[in-house]
Parts: sequence; structure tokens; C-alpha cells
Amino acid sequence: MENIIECRNLSHYYGKRMIYENLSFDVPKGHILGLLGKNGTGKTTTINILSGYLEPRDGKCMIFGEDIRKMRPGTKARIGLLIEGHVQYEFMTIKEIERFYSAFYPKWKKEAYYELIGKLKVAPGQRISRMSCGQRSQVALGLILAQNPDLLVLDDFSLGLDPGYRRLFVDYLREYAKAEGKTVFLTSHIIQDMERLVDDCIIMDYGKILIQCPTKEILDNFRLYSCETDRVPESDIPGIYHPYSIKGRLEFGSFLRKNEVAALLAGNNIRFGQLSDKKATLEDAFISMTGKY
Repeated sequence: MENIIECRNLSHYYGKRMIYENLSFDVPKGHILGLLGKNGTGKTTTINILSGYLEPRDGKCMIFGEDIRKMRPGTKARIGLLIEGHVQYEFMTIKEIERFYSAFYPKWKKEAYYELIGKLKVAPGQRISRMSCGQRSQVALGLILAQNPDLLVLDDFSLGLDPGYRRLFVDYLREYAKAEGKTVFLTSHIIQDMERLVDDCIIMDYGKILIQCPTKEILDNFRLYSCETDRVPESDIPGIYHPYSIKGRLEFGSFLRKNEVAALLAGNNIRFGQLSDKKATLEDAFISMTGKY
């Protein structure tokens, strides 16, 4: 399978503070991949490296087979970038800003912009400064789609969107990307949106990737476990994520099956009562893998 993004052994520091070391991942063509991580784990740093705004301390990143530090202008034109904050010219109207941006992009597809804007039920002559934060965000997202890029890189795309607008854009983006064969790399703090949207996800912890796999694999196989016990494990047990105790009950997450978990607890001399399990949402799995705090 062709990879649109290939990152190998990326390392970056801010001063002496390590963000991550030897970070490697791929984004296959036609896939929607979500990068999940707590604040400070390096999501926006990764976006800035991919966009060429930040040079990593070490490692290499390729997009469309070209090193991002030597990328040709024609290749850069194939990338649509939305940075955190959704910067735009708020003194313009919806129609004016579309005409302004269209001059810079040879493959401009205004239908994609107006189709999304049409869902906002606002007049083309309305000034962006008089729109709500969520509506302004949709204008920014519509401008990205109209660029008709082969790769969309979206940092915190749901910033400022209320639940209705988030659902609208998540559904629209997924249908658009699949119908047009686009590749998408994105971050968001709203993990419920990622569960509906992304084909694959990367879950990051401080300094490393915990897992990269299809979202369906996590939803089908990750379980939340609970049992009565007299103690919490004093050290890490491979296969069990961040066990913690609440009023005498041990809770944790795992990809292991119930009989495997029971054998693992017994093998580590942890006495426990009835072991119960339930399916996890993507947010449940994320919190379990990275820890609540």
C-alpha cells in the first residue's frame, strides 16, 4: 500500500525538554488517520514538522515521496493545511474570501466550499466577523476543501464547533474524503469525533507512540476490566494499562481476553473476586492507555 506520509525516527526538543525521540509512523493513501494524545505530547509539534514550519532535531519525514525540507512548490500545493486557531480575514464576506483564496490555487473547487457553507444557512454577503465561532471555523474548513488538495492536514479541526456543527463536519469530511480519494491526517481533543471519522489512529504518550492500528481493531478488542481486590499492582504488568483502585475495586484496560487477564493477575499474586469486563469506546481506550492524570 502506498504511503502518503512516512516519518522515521523523528526527535524533537524544546530547549532541554524532550517532546519525543525516534517517532516513526506512516499514513497510507486514501486513509483518514487521527493523532490522539494529551496536551503536551507533541501533536501540534508533529503538525508543524509535517507542514515545514518546524525542523525536527533528528529524523526524516517524507510526503508524496519528497523530503519535507526540500519539497517542490508543486508538491506543497497538493497539501491543504489547517493550523490550530483557524486564522482568516474576518473583514471579508463569505463570497469575498472565497474569491480571494481562489486566485492562489489552480485546482480550486469552489463547489466544495459552497456545499459546506450552504449547510450553515447563512447569506453569501454575510461578513465573517459577524458569524459565530463555529460558523467561522466551518468557513476555514470549507476553504481547505476548496483547495482540492490530495492530502489534508488538520490540527484541532473541531476547535470552536458545537456538537451539531462537529457532527455535520465529521460526516461531511468522511464522505468527501472517501468519494474524492483524499488522504487526511488530523488531530482533535474531541475523541468521540475521531471514533466516527478515522480509519486508523495513533495514540501518543509523552515521548512515544503507544499504538498505531485501525480504529476498528481497538473498538473490537479493547476491554475495560473490573474486580474486587485487596491491592493495586505495585509495578507495571505487561498487557494491563494503568490499573487503579476505587473503593476496593481494581479497574484497568487491556487487549487480552478475560481468561488471559485472570491468569495474569493470579500469576502476579493478586487475589481478586469476580472479574467483569465490557466493551470500550475509543475515548475509554485512550484514557485507559494514557492514564487519567
